[in-house]
Amino acid sequence: MKIVRIIARLNVGGPARHVVWLTKNLQSEEFRSVLLTGTVPEGEEDMNYFAAENSVAPIYIPEMSRELSAKDIVSLWKVFRRIVREKPDIIHTHTAKAGTIGRVAGFFYRWLAWKRVKLIHTYHGHVFHSYYGKRKTAIFLLIEKSLAKLTDQIVVISAQQRAEINEQFGVGKASQFRIIPLGIDLAPFENAAAKNNILREEIGAAADEILVGFVGRLTEIKNIPLILQAAKIYAEEYNSALPKLKFVIIGDGHLRESLEAEVDKLGIRETVIFLGNRNDADIFYAGLDIIVLTSLNEGTPLSLIEAMANGKTFVSTAVGGVVDLLGATVEEKADFKIYERGIGVASGDSDALFSALIYLAKDEGLRKTLGAKGKEFVRNNYSKERLTGDIINLYRDLN
Repeated sequence: MKIVRIIARLNVGGPARHVVWLTKNLQSEEFRSVLLTGTVPEGEEDMNYFAAENSVAPIYIPEMSRELSAKDIVSLWKVFRRIVREKPDIIHTHTAKAGTIGRVAGFFYRWLAWKRVKLIHTYHGHVFHSYYGKRKTAIFLLIEKSLAKLTDQIVVISAQQRAEINEQFGVGKASQFRIIPLGIDLAPFENAAAKNNILREEIGAAADEILVGFVGRLTEIKNIPLILQAAKIYAEEYNSALPKLKFVIIGDGHLRESLEAEVDKLGIRETVIFLGNRNDADIFYAGLDIIVLTSLNEGTPLSLIEAMANGKTFVSTAVGGVVDLLGATVEEKADFKIYERGIGVASGDSDALFSALIYLAKDEGLRKTLGAKGKEFVRNNYSKERLTGDIINLYRDLN
Protein backbone atom coordinates (compact mmCIF):
# COMPACT_ATOMS: atom_id res chain seq x y z
CA MET A 1 0.00 0.00 0.00
CA LYS A 2 1.57 3.29 -1.10
CA ILE A 3 1.09 6.29 1.20
CA VAL A 4 1.78 9.91 0.25
CA ARG A 5 1.83 11.97 3.44
CA ILE A 6 1.70 15.77 3.15
CA ILE A 7 2.36 18.50 5.72
CA ALA A 8 2.80 22.22 5.05
CA ARG A 9 6.08 22.57 6.95
CA LEU A 10 8.32 20.75 9.41
CA ASN A 11 8.43 23.45 12.07
CA VAL A 12 8.85 22.92 15.81
CA GLY A 13 5.89 21.09 17.29
CA GLY A 14 4.02 17.83 17.57
CA PRO A 15 2.76 17.55 13.96
CA ALA A 16 6.31 17.46 12.55
CA ARG A 17 7.30 14.63 14.88
CA HIS A 18 4.01 12.86 14.15
CA VAL A 19 4.50 12.74 10.36
CA VAL A 20 8.18 11.81 10.58
CA TRP A 21 7.51 8.89 12.91
CA LEU A 22 4.68 7.60 10.71
CA THR A 23 6.75 7.92 7.55
CA LYS A 24 9.60 6.05 9.21
CA ASN A 25 7.47 3.30 10.74
CA LEU A 26 5.29 2.63 7.69
CA GLN A 27 8.07 1.17 5.54
CA SER A 28 7.56 -2.58 5.25
CA GLU A 29 6.37 -5.35 2.96
CA GLU A 30 2.86 -4.02 3.52
CA PHE A 31 3.48 -0.25 3.28
CA ARG A 32 5.61 2.27 1.43
CA SER A 33 5.52 5.90 2.60
CA VAL A 34 6.61 9.18 1.06
CA LEU A 35 6.60 12.52 2.90
CA LEU A 36 5.93 15.81 1.08
CA THR A 37 6.52 19.09 2.90
CA GLY A 38 6.94 22.80 2.27
CA THR A 39 9.29 25.44 3.63
CA VAL A 40 9.51 26.76 7.16
CA PRO A 41 8.99 30.57 7.18
CA GLU A 42 11.47 32.95 8.74
CA GLY A 43 11.02 33.22 12.50
CA GLU A 44 10.16 29.52 13.01
CA GLU A 45 12.71 26.82 13.76
CA ASP A 46 13.10 24.12 11.13
CA MET A 47 12.82 20.48 12.27
CA ASN A 48 14.44 18.97 9.20
CA TYR A 49 17.13 17.72 11.56
CA PHE A 50 14.51 15.50 13.22
CA ALA A 51 13.63 13.92 9.88
CA ALA A 52 17.32 13.29 9.22
CA GLU A 53 17.79 11.72 12.66
CA ASN A 54 14.99 9.29 11.80
CA SER A 55 16.37 8.52 8.31
CA VAL A 56 13.40 10.19 6.63
CA ALA A 57 14.14 12.17 3.46
CA PRO A 58 11.17 14.45 2.72
CA ILE A 59 10.35 15.65 -0.78
CA TYR A 60 10.29 19.44 -0.60
CA ILE A 61 7.78 21.68 -2.34
CA PRO A 62 9.47 25.09 -1.78
CA GLU A 63 6.36 27.12 -2.66
CA MET A 64 4.20 25.41 -0.02
CA SER A 65 4.20 27.19 3.33
CA ARG A 66 1.75 28.31 5.96
CA GLU A 67 0.27 31.54 4.60
CA LEU A 68 -2.06 31.90 1.62
CA SER A 69 -0.32 33.27 -1.46
CA ALA A 70 -0.21 33.13 -5.25
CA LYS A 71 2.46 30.44 -4.88
CA ASP A 72 -0.27 28.02 -3.77
CA ILE A 73 -1.15 27.43 -7.45
CA VAL A 74 2.43 26.34 -8.07
CA SER A 75 2.32 24.17 -4.92
CA LEU A 76 -0.88 22.52 -6.11
CA TRP A 77 0.64 21.72 -9.50
CA LYS A 78 3.84 20.31 -8.01
CA VAL A 79 1.96 18.21 -5.44
CA PHE A 80 -0.32 16.90 -8.20
CA ARG A 81 2.67 15.96 -10.37
CA ARG A 82 4.28 14.13 -7.44
CA ILE A 83 1.05 12.25 -6.76
CA VAL A 84 0.87 11.18 -10.41
CA ARG A 85 4.46 9.96 -10.15
CA GLU A 86 3.96 8.07 -6.87
CA LYS A 87 0.56 6.53 -7.77
CA PRO A 88 -0.55 6.27 -4.11
CA ASP A 89 -3.35 4.22 -2.64
CA ILE A 90 -3.75 6.76 0.17
CA ILE A 91 -3.10 10.51 0.38
CA HIS A 92 -2.92 11.54 4.04
CA THR A 93 -2.71 15.27 4.75
CA HIS A 94 -1.80 17.07 7.97
CA THR A 95 -2.46 20.74 8.92
CA ALA A 96 -4.75 23.17 7.09
CA LYS A 97 -2.62 24.30 4.15
CA ALA A 98 -1.46 20.80 3.26
CA GLY A 99 -5.02 19.57 3.80
CA THR A 100 -6.29 22.00 1.16
CA ILE A 101 -3.58 21.50 -1.44
CA GLY A 102 -3.29 17.75 -0.90
CA ARG A 103 -6.99 17.00 -1.06
CA VAL A 104 -7.61 19.19 -4.10
CA ALA A 105 -4.66 17.55 -5.87
CA GLY A 106 -6.01 14.16 -4.82
CA PHE A 107 -9.43 15.02 -6.22
CA PHE A 108 -7.93 15.88 -9.63
CA TYR A 109 -5.84 12.72 -9.52
CA ARG A 110 -8.99 10.66 -8.92
CA TRP A 111 -10.74 12.40 -11.79
CA LEU A 112 -7.93 12.31 -14.35
CA ALA A 113 -6.31 8.99 -13.45
CA TRP A 114 -9.55 7.16 -12.69
CA LYS A 115 -7.99 5.72 -9.57
CA ARG A 116 -9.99 5.57 -6.36
CA VAL A 117 -7.23 6.90 -4.10
CA LYS A 118 -8.36 7.33 -0.49
CA LEU A 119 -8.13 10.83 0.98
CA ILE A 120 -7.49 11.22 4.73
CA HIS A 121 -6.98 14.45 6.63
CA THR A 122 -5.73 14.82 10.21
CA TYR A 123 -6.64 17.89 12.25
CA HIS A 124 -3.84 18.53 14.73
CA GLY A 125 -5.75 21.65 15.76
CA HIS A 126 -8.12 23.98 13.97
CA VAL A 127 -8.38 27.68 13.09
CA PHE A 128 -12.12 28.09 13.62
CA HIS A 129 -11.70 30.43 16.57
CA SER A 130 -9.04 32.66 18.20
CA TYR A 131 -6.76 32.81 15.14
CA TYR A 132 -8.37 35.25 12.72
CA GLY A 133 -11.22 37.74 12.40
CA LYS A 134 -14.81 36.69 11.69
CA ARG A 135 -14.66 37.12 7.91
CA LYS A 136 -11.41 35.22 7.40
CA THR A 137 -12.53 32.50 9.82
CA ALA A 138 -15.80 32.13 7.90
CA ILE A 139 -13.86 31.66 4.65
CA PHE A 140 -11.63 28.98 6.17
CA LEU A 141 -14.66 27.22 7.64
CA LEU A 142 -16.38 27.20 4.24
CA ILE A 143 -13.24 25.75 2.66
CA GLU A 144 -13.02 22.99 5.26
CA LYS A 145 -16.69 22.09 4.87
CA SER A 146 -16.19 21.81 1.11
CA LEU A 147 -13.01 19.74 1.46
CA ALA A 148 -14.76 17.36 3.88
CA LYS A 149 -17.01 16.30 1.00
CA LEU A 150 -13.92 15.02 -0.84
CA THR A 151 -12.47 13.24 2.19
CA ASP A 152 -12.88 9.55 2.99
CA GLN A 153 -11.74 9.80 6.62
CA ILE A 154 -11.22 12.74 8.98
CA VAL A 155 -8.83 12.04 11.84
CA VAL A 156 -8.91 14.10 15.04
CA ILE A 157 -6.60 13.75 18.00
CA SER A 158 -9.12 14.05 20.83
CA ALA A 159 -12.82 13.63 21.58
CA GLN A 160 -13.12 17.33 22.41
CA GLN A 161 -11.64 18.25 19.04
CA ARG A 162 -14.13 16.00 17.24
CA ALA A 163 -16.99 17.64 19.13
CA GLU A 164 -15.78 21.13 18.17
CA ILE A 165 -15.02 20.44 14.50
CA ASN A 166 -18.00 18.24 13.67
CA GLU A 167 -20.74 19.21 16.11
CA GLN A 168 -19.99 22.86 16.88
CA PHE A 169 -18.64 24.01 13.51
CA GLY A 170 -20.45 21.54 11.26
CA VAL A 171 -17.47 20.18 9.30
CA GLY A 172 -18.05 16.74 7.77
CA LYS A 173 -20.37 13.93 8.79
CA ALA A 174 -20.07 12.14 12.11
CA SER A 175 -19.41 8.86 10.26
CA GLN A 176 -16.27 10.32 8.64
CA PHE A 177 -14.50 10.97 11.95
CA ARG A 178 -12.00 8.76 13.73
CA ILE A 179 -10.22 9.68 16.96
CA ILE A 180 -6.53 8.77 16.95
CA PRO A 181 -4.60 10.46 19.79
CA LEU A 182 -1.03 11.66 19.37
CA GLY A 183 1.89 9.40 20.11
CA ILE A 184 5.31 10.32 21.48
CA ASP A 185 8.63 8.62 22.05
CA LEU A 186 8.52 7.72 25.74
CA ALA A 187 12.01 6.23 25.94
CA PRO A 188 13.95 9.50 26.60
CA PHE A 189 11.81 10.19 29.68
CA GLU A 190 12.41 6.87 31.44
CA ASN A 191 14.92 8.21 34.00
CA ALA A 192 13.52 11.69 34.59
CA ALA A 193 14.23 11.70 38.32
CA ALA A 194 17.97 11.29 37.73
CA LYS A 195 18.01 14.48 35.63
CA ASN A 196 16.10 16.78 37.99
CA ASN A 197 19.01 19.07 38.87
CA ILE A 198 20.63 19.62 35.45
CA LEU A 199 18.40 22.51 34.37
CA ARG A 200 18.26 23.95 37.88
CA GLU A 201 22.04 24.15 38.06
CA GLU A 202 22.23 25.62 34.55
CA ILE A 203 19.98 28.59 35.40
CA GLY A 204 21.15 28.95 38.99
CA ALA A 205 17.80 28.15 40.59
CA ALA A 206 17.74 28.16 44.38
CA ALA A 207 16.89 24.93 46.16
CA ASP A 208 13.55 26.31 47.35
CA GLU A 209 12.49 27.85 44.02
CA ILE A 210 9.57 26.31 42.12
CA LEU A 211 10.22 26.38 38.37
CA VAL A 212 7.09 27.13 36.32
CA GLY A 213 7.76 26.36 32.66
CA PHE A 214 6.09 27.20 29.38
CA VAL A 215 7.20 25.04 26.45
CA GLY A 216 6.19 25.90 22.89
CA ARG A 217 6.24 28.34 20.02
CA LEU A 218 6.18 32.02 20.92
CA THR A 219 3.14 32.86 18.85
CA GLU A 220 -0.17 34.66 19.38
CA ILE A 221 -2.36 31.60 19.85
CA LYS A 222 -0.33 30.58 22.92
CA ASN A 223 -1.26 33.86 24.69
CA ILE A 224 2.05 34.05 26.54
CA PRO A 225 1.32 37.62 27.79
CA LEU A 226 -1.12 35.95 30.21
CA ILE A 227 1.83 34.14 31.82
CA LEU A 228 3.69 37.44 32.10
CA GLN A 229 0.66 39.06 33.72
CA ALA A 230 0.52 36.26 36.29
CA ALA A 231 4.26 36.70 36.88
CA LYS A 232 3.66 40.44 37.41
CA ILE A 233 0.97 39.72 39.99
CA TYR A 234 3.36 37.33 41.72
CA ALA A 235 6.18 39.88 41.79
CA GLU A 236 3.89 42.54 43.23
CA GLU A 237 2.35 40.33 45.91
CA TYR A 238 5.41 38.30 46.87
CA ASN A 239 6.00 37.91 50.59
CA SER A 240 7.49 35.28 52.87
CA ALA A 241 4.18 33.38 52.97
CA LEU A 242 4.33 32.69 49.24
CA PRO A 243 6.52 30.02 47.62
CA LYS A 244 9.40 31.25 45.50
CA LEU A 245 8.57 31.00 41.80
CA LYS A 246 10.66 31.44 38.69
CA PHE A 247 8.98 31.44 35.28
CA VAL A 248 10.96 29.70 32.52
CA ILE A 249 9.98 30.27 28.87
CA ILE A 250 11.32 27.52 26.58
CA GLY A 251 10.84 27.97 22.85
CA ASP A 252 11.21 30.62 20.20
CA GLY A 253 9.17 32.45 17.60
CA HIS A 254 8.43 35.81 16.04
CA LEU A 255 7.10 37.22 19.34
CA ARG A 256 10.33 36.62 21.26
CA GLU A 257 11.58 40.20 21.03
CA SER A 258 8.25 41.79 21.97
CA LEU A 259 7.74 39.39 24.87
CA GLU A 260 11.18 40.15 26.28
CA ALA A 261 10.43 43.85 25.93
CA GLU A 262 7.19 43.29 27.85
CA VAL A 263 9.11 41.55 30.63
CA ASP A 264 11.33 44.61 30.99
CA LYS A 265 8.32 46.94 30.85
CA LEU A 266 6.60 44.99 33.63
CA GLY A 267 9.78 44.95 35.71
CA ILE A 268 9.84 41.16 36.11
CA ARG A 269 13.23 40.34 34.62
CA GLU A 270 14.28 38.67 37.89
CA THR A 271 11.18 36.48 37.77
CA VAL A 272 11.09 35.42 34.10
CA ILE A 273 13.86 33.77 32.08
CA PHE A 274 13.87 32.95 28.34
CA LEU A 275 15.87 29.89 27.28
CA GLY A 276 15.00 29.76 23.56
CA ASN A 277 14.63 26.54 21.59
CA ARG A 278 16.16 23.40 23.05
CA ASN A 279 16.50 19.82 21.86
CA ASP A 280 16.96 18.29 25.32
CA ALA A 281 13.35 17.73 26.35
CA ASP A 282 14.39 14.96 28.73
CA ILE A 283 16.55 17.51 30.58
CA PHE A 284 14.33 20.55 30.82
CA TYR A 285 11.08 18.73 31.66
CA ALA A 286 12.90 16.87 34.42
CA GLY A 287 14.01 20.18 35.94
CA LEU A 288 10.64 21.96 35.83
CA ASP A 289 8.17 21.62 38.69
CA ILE A 290 4.96 22.86 37.01
CA ILE A 291 4.14 23.25 33.33
CA VAL A 292 1.94 26.18 32.35
CA LEU A 293 -0.05 26.59 29.14
CA THR A 294 -2.27 29.58 28.34
CA SER A 295 -3.43 28.89 24.78
CA LEU A 296 -6.56 30.40 23.29
CA ASN A 297 -7.10 27.28 21.19
CA GLU A 298 -5.41 23.85 21.17
CA GLY A 299 -5.61 20.46 19.52
CA THR A 300 -3.71 18.22 21.89
CA PRO A 301 -0.66 20.09 23.22
CA LEU A 302 2.52 18.06 23.02
CA SER A 303 4.04 20.03 25.91
CA LEU A 304 1.43 18.74 28.36
CA ILE A 305 1.78 15.14 27.16
CA GLU A 306 5.56 15.29 27.50
CA ALA A 307 5.24 16.95 30.91
CA MET A 308 3.02 14.12 32.14
CA ALA A 309 5.42 11.55 30.65
CA ASN A 310 8.00 13.03 33.03
CA GLY A 311 5.64 12.82 36.00
CA LYS A 312 5.04 16.60 36.06
CA THR A 313 1.64 18.22 36.44
CA PHE A 314 0.34 21.37 34.82
CA VAL A 315 -1.87 24.43 34.99
CA SER A 316 -3.60 25.22 31.70
CA THR A 317 -6.45 27.09 30.14
CA ALA A 318 -9.21 24.52 29.62
CA VAL A 319 -9.47 24.86 25.82
CA GLY A 320 -9.75 22.33 22.99
CA GLY A 321 -8.03 19.01 23.55
CA VAL A 322 -6.61 20.15 26.91
CA VAL A 323 -9.98 19.12 28.36
CA ASP A 324 -9.29 15.48 27.46
CA LEU A 325 -5.86 15.61 29.10
CA LEU A 326 -7.17 17.13 32.33
CA GLY A 327 -9.62 14.29 32.96
CA ALA A 328 -12.59 14.37 35.31
CA THR A 329 -13.21 17.22 37.75
CA VAL A 330 -12.04 16.43 41.28
CA GLU A 331 -12.68 19.72 43.09
CA GLU A 332 -13.93 23.19 42.18
CA LYS A 333 -12.24 26.22 43.72
CA ALA A 334 -13.37 29.84 43.49
CA ASP A 335 -11.50 30.62 40.26
CA PHE A 336 -10.02 27.32 39.03
CA LYS A 337 -10.76 23.59 38.96
CA ILE A 338 -8.63 20.66 40.06
CA TYR A 339 -8.90 17.74 37.66
CA GLU A 340 -7.50 14.20 37.69
CA ARG A 341 -4.21 15.17 36.09
CA GLY A 342 -3.88 18.94 36.33
CA ILE A 343 -5.51 22.28 37.10
CA GLY A 344 -7.71 24.12 34.60
CA VAL A 345 -8.39 27.87 34.47
CA ALA A 346 -10.56 30.06 32.29
CA SER A 347 -8.93 31.51 29.18
CA GLY A 348 -7.61 35.04 29.65
CA ASP A 349 -7.92 35.16 33.46
CA SER A 350 -4.51 36.14 34.86
CA ASP A 351 -5.76 36.29 38.47
CA ALA A 352 -7.07 32.72 38.21
CA LEU A 353 -3.81 31.60 36.67
CA PHE A 354 -1.83 33.20 39.48
CA SER A 355 -4.09 31.62 42.13
CA ALA A 356 -3.82 28.16 40.55
CA LEU A 357 -0.03 28.34 40.29
CA ILE A 358 0.35 29.43 43.93
CA TYR A 359 -2.07 26.73 45.10
CA LEU A 360 -0.13 24.02 43.27
CA ALA A 361 3.29 25.41 44.24
CA LYS A 362 2.31 25.27 47.91
CA ASP A 363 1.13 21.66 47.76
CA GLU A 364 3.98 19.31 46.87
CA GLY A 365 1.82 16.29 47.67
CA LEU A 366 -0.79 17.37 45.13
CA ARG A 367 1.89 17.95 42.50
CA LYS A 368 3.20 14.41 43.02
CA THR A 369 -0.29 12.88 42.98
CA LEU A 370 -1.37 14.64 39.80
CA GLY A 371 2.03 13.95 38.20
CA ALA A 372 1.82 10.23 38.94
CA LYS A 373 -1.67 9.98 37.48
CA GLY A 374 -0.59 11.90 34.41
CA LYS A 375 2.44 9.68 33.87
CA GLU A 376 0.32 6.53 34.02
CA PHE A 377 -2.25 8.07 31.67
CA VAL A 378 0.33 9.02 29.03
CA ARG A 379 2.17 5.72 29.15
CA ASN A 380 -1.10 3.86 28.66
CA ASN A 381 -2.41 6.06 25.86
CA TYR A 382 0.24 8.13 24.06
CA SER A 383 3.11 5.94 22.88
CA LYS A 384 4.28 6.29 19.27
CA GLU A 385 3.87 2.51 18.94
CA ARG A 386 0.17 2.85 19.71
CA LEU A 387 -0.09 5.73 17.21
CA THR A 388 1.51 3.65 14.46
CA GLY A 389 -0.79 0.71 15.21
CA ASP A 390 -3.90 2.90 15.08
CA ILE A 391 -2.88 4.40 11.73
CA ILE A 392 -2.13 0.96 10.28
CA ASN A 393 -5.60 -0.23 11.36
CA LEU A 394 -7.14 2.85 9.74
CA TYR A 395 -5.41 2.19 6.43
CA ARG A 396 -6.34 -1.49 6.46
CA ASP A 397 -9.97 -0.62 7.16
CA LEU A 398 -10.06 1.75 4.18
CA ASN A 399 -8.27 -0.59 1.77
